Amino acid sequence: MARPKSVRATFARFWSMLRHFMPAIRRERSLIAGAVFAMLTSVGLGLLEPWPFKFITDLLIGQSTGLLAKFSPNTVLAITSLGLIAIVGLRATSDYFKTVGFALVGNRVMGQVRDDLYRHVQTLSPAFHDKARSGDLLVRVTGDIKLMRDVAITALLPMMANSLVLVGMVIVMFLTNWRLAMLAMIIMPLFGLSTIRLGRRIHEAAGKQRQREGAIAASAAEALSSVKVVQALSLENHFEGHFCSQSKRSATEGVKTRRLAARLERTTDVLIACATAIVMWYGSRLVLNSEIKFSDLGLFLFYLKRGFQPLQDFAKYTGRLAKAAAAGERIVELLVLTSDIQDSPAAVEAPRLVGNVSFSQVTFGYADKPAIFQDLSFSIAAGQRVAVVGDSGAGKSTVLNLLLRFYDPQAGRIEIGGSDIRVWTVASLRKQIGVVLQDTILFAANVSENIALGAEDVSQEEIEKAARLANAHEFISELPQGYETIVGERGVNLSQGQRQRIAIARAAVRDSRILLLDEPTSALDEQNEREVSVALRRLAQGRTTFLVTHDLRQAESADQVMFFEKGKIKECGTHEELLERNGRYAQLYRSQIGSFTDHVPGELHVVST
Repeated sequence: MARPKSVRATFARFWSMLRHFMPAIRRERSLIAGAVFAMLTSVGLGLLEPWPFKFITDLLIGQSTGLLAKFSPNTVLAITSLGLIAIVGLRATSDYFKTVGFALVGNRVMGQVRDDLYRHVQTLSPAFHDKARSGDLLVRVTGDIKLMRDVAITALLPMMANSLVLVGMVIVMFLTNWRLAMLAMIIMPLFGLSTIRLGRRIHEAAGKQRQREGAIAASAAEALSSVKVVQALSLENHFEGHFCSQSKRSATEGVKTRRLAARLERTTDVLIACATAIVMWYGSRLVLNSEIKFSDLGLFLFYLKRGFQPLQDFAKYTGRLAKAAAAGERIVELLVLTSDIQDSPAAVEAPRLVGNVSFSQVTFGYADKPAIFQDLSFSIAAGQRVAVVGDSGAGKSTVLNLLLRFYDPQAGRIEIGGSDIRVWTVASLRKQIGVVLQDTILFAANVSENIALGAEDVSQEEIEKAARLANAHEFISELPQGYETIVGERGVNLSQGQRQRIAIARAAVRDSRILLLDEPTSALDEQNEREVSVALRRLAQGRTTFLVTHDLRQAESADQVMFFEKGKIKECGTHEELLERNGRYAQLYRSQIGSFTDHVPGELHVVST
């Protein structure tokens, strides 16, 4: 998204963001209406505030006119004093409701935008997340939203109120004395020129700073998420240097933004002082020449001071508004993205998935890379266990990605039970597919909650039944709080084998008829591999199972073996059939068997690609 090149373009871009936030804003229209009413009331009362001083001044110098001239001096003093208290009190009350109202609006609207943004980011396809940096996304979802909310409450909304004050004050100044008003307006062109010149540079610096903040968060997240690897390879200095470099650049841009904003503030102060001095000089001459009353000059100077307040606020908040505009652009950049995987307008909920799985002339490649598959076709009968084997990069895991609709093929069809999987909603399709991956992710919740994730209305009895199937019930029962034990972020409190068995229980509790196993026993020791393999064999009973592996021992008990090579199925058949053909599969199998001394024939093993 290109950066605006002027203050005018910056604000045009800022206001255009409201289109994306409008649904959240509409939900708060009643509260907004109340806050706007309080703001208008405050503005009106602010216009009345100097009049008691005018009346008292006229009284003191003997120039009272109109209705107040009929009252005694003590009565006039009492009326004007009580009037001032009433005006200020009512204005303070209005300001309170205005401030609280807009604070509630800002928090609720930006809170809803944050929820929508988080939800939207989760719907974006793996193709997006493969390239995105998680730390930068986190800054956008949290930091950029918070910045926009804070600036909206503390800068934008007060400026809106002060802008109304400015309009009201200018009108009153022209009604009071048009010659003085014209002199006061002399600074407006000069203010506009300085704002355009400095504002553009402020916005550019603020935009760069927000980008640096995202880069800093991304660097920190990358290092902290792999801290063991960083420490093992002694990479602390490398990541520290990169982090500190980004941090210094961000600080430099931050200082530059503040320095430019300070220049604009001081320039505005000088311009306002010049305008005030000119008005005082010329106004005093008018008073000396008896062309206007002394109280009229005082009233005009009061309006002048209040009227110039929005200009001072604008200069004061320019840097913060520029940062908010840059943050808003980063938010909108995400909101306008659409997922590569979309439900068709006619998509329906998937029925109970039972049936054969087939690929028909499927062509697929990642992004701009060469196609992995060209006219790939195969069919798997319902309930079959299929071992998908082959060299790295041959397309084994891609088969699973396509079945889960992480990606859609560029050509061809993928069918389950004779129906193209694109006729169903993505969510209803994925709910009916069990998945066990190499890198099992557990969440900072208890064991029961981790097993039940993604399944609806699961009882504790069903959770424990799934855990027994997964050979997990025994070690779970030995945990300090059993099934109520918090496993920690990413399951750090458990071993790799224990995490895998909980993942198997998670797949079992969903009772899906299609099971995808992608390297589920990688890096397990012998004992854990044996227990996980037994659990997987139980889980696969009666389910259409795709098992991706490099370890060809597991293929012995599979109903069908598909040997992939460069995106094509080079060999297909049972384990015994492929051995009899004495092809590439047989050669690899015999070479692997020679390296294993503890092989148990017929046992379903699951080893990673």
